[in-house]
Amino acid sequence: MTKRFAAALSAAVTAVAAGTLAVLAAPTPAQAAVLPNGFKSVGYMPSWAGSATAIQYSKLTHVNYAFVLPNANGSLTGVENPSKLQQIVSLGHAANTKVLIAIGGWNDGNDSGFEQMAANAGARTTFVNNVVNLVNQYNLDGVDIDWEYPDPGTSGNNFTTLMSQLSTAMHSRGKLLTAAVVSGGGTAQGVQPAVFGYVDFLNIMTYDGGSPHANYQWTIDNINGWKSRGLPASKAVLGVPFYSRPGGIPYNQIVAQNAAWANQDCATINGAQQCYNGLPTIRAKTQWAMANAGGMMNWELSQDPNNANSLVSAIYTVATGGTTPPPTGRTGRITGLAGKCVDIAAASTANGAAVQLYTCNGTNAQTWTVSSDSTLRALGKCMDVASGSVANGANVQLWDCNGSGAQVWQAQSNQTLRNPQSNKCLDVRDNSSAEGARLQIWDCFAGANQRWVLP
Repeated sequence: MTKRFAAALSAAVTAVAAGTLAVLAAPTPAQAAVLPNGFKSVGYMPSWAGSATAIQYSKLTHVNYAFVLPNANGSLTGVENPSKLQQIVSLGHAANTKVLIAIGGWNDGNDSGFEQMAANAGARTTFVNNVVNLVNQYNLDGVDIDWEYPDPGTSGNNFTTLMSQLSTAMHSRGKLLTAAVVSGGGTAQGVQPAVFGYVDFLNIMTYDGGSPHANYQWTIDNINGWKSRGLPASKAVLGVPFYSRPGGIPYNQIVAQNAAWANQDCATINGAQQCYNGLPTIRAKTQWAMANAGGMMNWELSQDPNNANSLVSAIYTVATGGTTPPPTGRTGRITGLAGKCVDIAAASTANGAAVQLYTCNGTNAQTWTVSSDSTLRALGKCMDVASGSVANGANVQLWDCNGSGAQVWQAQSNQTLRNPQSNKCLDVRDNSSAEGARLQIWDCFAGANQRWVLP
């Protein structure tokens, strides 16, 4: 698996010895969250990119300033752009947003500072003391440990010991302790279940994997993998990329080229397919996280456009109960389970023709228009619930447009299509991705077989 996209830190940072940091301000208790029910929206802000004033603090619960590095003797490299960190703390606290320092990062795959420091009891204690001093110096709300990655075995044991010491030091001072962890696989075993009790939550880096990049199901499977090891749902924070793979193109640059690309997950850019998380997928992941996890995390904030296509705003809107209107007037395919298309069987224009799931092929039988009356139209007719039924399992079909409630479909912020007459959602029968799987209505639960990407 490739690792998280991050720039290398400057080699010229100055080592800070234990206990030498001056205290500029007394520590304060962590600020109140800005989202309902303790839901978290965490954004990383790198020292080398972006502006402190461009962050949408009122839509975030936590900002993690990245990065400082540990040295083998427990000292820390200096904070890059310290005035930027100070400004983030000032603006963040004014908006009730917590600000943490992130220690570590990818660092070109070199985690030797962590490995050597964590293996030595004296260096660990020096490190913990330096972290306390750093948090106090900048009036931070805590620390995010981003060791990429402790290996299973001795390294994992040392990580657990380190996190235990940090937990005592942070929590006794009313500060937060979090950690960024790999999406899954064998490397994840280096974070032992004991760590779950030491942290306030884990930022799970569910990106740089999956095909296409960081797709919905791959992401959910990885979060569930952590939960299956005993991580409480409230401590599982789902990570999303604000950039593409394979090219690492920032999302704000992608949508600046073509605003329509905000509503899809892949685009051909300079002759190559780049895949990322567009607005519908970000909304769907947020909706899932609200029911099954503790929040959302992004890497990273300078890559968000901070306009109508903002991913930070999309997370905030869903988390606060907002809805997304359908893209009225747009024509194209509707995709769902397994990336397949909503299709009219045999391209029939007869009333009662089955609406089904089928491999996308670009035909008119898969070309739908979202109309201003909330109907979905193809081949000159409307998507319809058979006989106007409100029962679970009622077939979805093609029928003459007649203005009835059986033909109204409302796009929800969790990517479902709700029929208000029945208060049920467009659903793939039996959760099947087989060719010709029939579409029906069913109680809304936003499963993979009820999420749709509109044109």
